[in-house]
Amino acid sequence: MIWERMEKSSISISYSHGRIPDFHGSIKASNLLRNSVEWKDSNIIFVSPDTAQQTVRKNAFYDDKDLIMASPKLLNGYIFLDSNCTNGNEEEASTIKGAFKHGRKIISIPNVDMVVEGSVAVDIYGGRLGKGGGYGDMEISYLKNNKLITSQTPVVTTVHEIQIIERIPLESHDEKINMIITPERILRI
Repeated sequence: MIWERMEKSSISISYSHGRIPDFHGSIKASNLLRNSVEWKDSNIIFVSPDTAQQTVRKNAFYDDKDLIMASPKLLNGYIFLDSNCTNGNEEEASTIKGAFKHGRKIISIPNVDMVVEGSVAVDIYGGRLGKGGGYGDMEISYLKNNKLITSQTPVVTTVHEIQIIERIPLESHDEKINMIITPERILRI
């Protein structure tokens, strides 16, 4: 339903079915996140590899934050990109290919100050749906179970307003978010 709405409204930047959609306004949403107190208080940010979060990753480099990026489908685990790894190549390092080039694979993850996940749909109660593989839920669960985040850690998603729906059906393994950033506003849950 969300993918169809986004495509009919020309909100998706490219064909998005089966993916976390990149959307017109994702840069504005990323910059709104960048100006939040939560962002300013964060030094280590865990982020999904989705295209909609590419500006989030770029902003982390510009703001001298360390980044941990999940590899696509977690096939290659996690990549650590320290704040000095880009050598002026923030654009390249913010891409999946660039993250592998400028970062390094890690097994042990340090404590994380903020988590940023991609979403297909969210609700104002913290429910989140991804593309259906469960990777975002696995990532958040891993961080929680290993005490790398606390209940106070911002777990954020950047989405278009059209991606906020009345209620997300949740299952026992689904992990919640506590912050939604759209191009227009910040919702703290």
